[in-house]
Amino acid sequence: MRLSIFWRLALSSLAVVALMAGVNLYALSQVHELTGLSAQLVSYHYPAIENGQLLITNLYTQLRSDKQYIASRDALFLKKLEEEAEQFRHLFTKVQALERSPEVQKLLEDLRTLHEKYHRLLEEKIGRGQLTRDPVYEIRRDNLIAEMVGLLQTYIEVHEVKIGTVLSIAGARSARAKVMMPYLVAITVLLAFALAGLASYSILRPVRRLEEQFRQIGQGNFAGSLDIKVPQDLRALVETANWMGKKLQELDAMKSDFLAHISHELRTPLASIREGTHLLLDEIPGSVNDEQRQILRIMNDSSQRLIYLISTLLDLSKMEAGMMEYHVGPTDLTRVAESSVNKVRLLAEAKHIQILRDVPTGQVWVPMDGVRIEQVLDNLLSNAVKFSPAGTVVHLRIGTDPKVKCVRVSVSDMGPGIPIEELPHVFDRFYQGRVHARNKLAGSGLGLALAKKVVEAHDGKIAIQSEVGKGTTVQFNLPLVAAGAAS
Repeated sequence: MRLSIFWRLALSSLAVVALMAGVNLYALSQVHELTGLSAQLVSYHYPAIENGQLLITNLYTQLRSDKQYIASRDALFLKKLEEEAEQFRHLFTKVQALERSPEVQKLLEDLRTLHEKYHRLLEEKIGRGQLTRDPVYEIRRDNLIAEMVGLLQTYIEVHEVKIGTVLSIAGARSARAKVMMPYLVAITVLLAFALAGLASYSILRPVRRLEEQFRQIGQGNFAGSLDIKVPQDLRALVETANWMGKKLQELDAMKSDFLAHISHELRTPLASIREGTHLLLDEIPGSVNDEQRQILRIMNDSSQRLIYLISTLLDLSKMEAGMMEYHVGPTDLTRVAESSVNKVRLLAEAKHIQILRDVPTGQVWVPMDGVRIEQVLDNLLSNAVKFSPAGTVVHLRIGTDPKVKCVRVSVSDMGPGIPIEELPHVFDRFYQGRVHARNKLAGSGLGLALAKKVVEAHDGKIAIQSEVGKGTTVQFNLPLVAAGAAS
C-alpha cells in the first residue's frame, strides 16, 4: 500500500526529529555525567579534604592545650582540652560516616584508636597526679600526635588523588563530547537533508512525470500513458491524465480521418475544375475574350492552390498515421536545392528579391527521398520569399560537417520575424502566428509542419531562429553518406 503525501511528510519529519532528539540525548547524557562528577567533587571530596584539615588543626589545638595545662596546672586548660577532644570526636564521626572505601575506613579506625590512646595516656598522667614535666610522656604524646597527623595527611592525599582522577575523567569526557558533537551534528544534518530529499523526490518525481505527460499532450502527443507508482493522493490525477490523453488521441484520430476523407473527396472535383479551366484557356470548346481569360486564370490559380493544400493535408495525414512511403537513396542535394530555387524565382523577381546561394561547388550526396526533401525546400523558400519585403535578400546555405557526419541546410530571410513566445508553435499544423495572420500573403500553416515530419523521418532535426524586425532562419540537418555512394 502506497503511503499518502501526508504520511510521507509526517514520517520524514518524525525521522528528522528522532535524529535531533538522539543528538540532544547524547549531549544531555554527557552533561549529566559531568554534573555527577562535579557533584561528587563538591559534596564529597572537597568537604573530606576540608574536614581532614580541620581534624589536623584540632589535634594541634589539643596538643597546645595539653602543654598549657601541664605548664600552668590550670583546670581551665584541661577543660578546654576536653572540649576540643569532643569536637574532634564529633567531626571524626561525621567524616567516618561519609566514607565507604574499606581502605579509608581502616585508616580512620586507626586514627580513632590513636586518639583514644592519647587521651588514655593523658588520663593516666592526671590520675597519678604527675603534673610536672615528664619527658617520657611528652615523647609518647608527640609521637601519637605525629602518627595521627600522618594518617590525616594520608587521608587528604587519598582524596586529592581521587579529585585528580575525577578531573581527568571529566576532561576526557568533555574532550570526547567536544570532538563527537560536530560529527554528530553534521551526520544529523546530512541525514535530515537525505530524508527530506528522499521524501521530496518520492513526491516530486511522479508530479514531474505528470507535468511531462501534460506537456506531451499540449504538444499533440496523445499516444503515451503513465504507469507509475504514486502516492494515493495523486492516483486519481494520474488516471485522469491517462483518460484525457486517450480521449484526445481518439479525437485527434477522428480529426485526421475527417481531414483525409474530406481532402480525398475534394481533390477529384478540384482536379476536374482545373482540367476544365485548362481546356477553356486552350480555347478547345471555343474562343474566349480577355476578361474571360483573366477570370479563368484566377480560377486556375485558385484550384492549383487548393489542390496543393489538399495534397499537403493528405501527406500529413499519412505521415501521422505512419503510412507515408519514403524512397530513400543517395541523392544530390545541390541539384534538389537548385530545382527549388527555380520554382520560386519568378515570385522573387516580381518582388525584386535576390536569392543568394552559398552551396558547395560539387555534388553533395545524401541518403534521402529527393521528392520529399525538395518539398521541404519548396516550403522554406516559398515562405522566405513570401514574407520578405521587396528589394531584400533571401539566403540559401548548404554546408557539410564531417565531425558529426551531417549536412546543414538553412534558409534565411529579412522579413518581419517571429516573436519569441510563438517560436515553440511554428511547427504546429495550421499555426500562422499574429504577424503572419496580418499578412495578406499568409499561407495555410501546413508547410513547416510537413517539413518537420519529413526531416524527422530522415533521422534529421529542424529548428528555427527569429528576431522581430530582423528576419527568420530555418535550419535542418540530414545525415551524410560517403562520397561515391550514388549508383
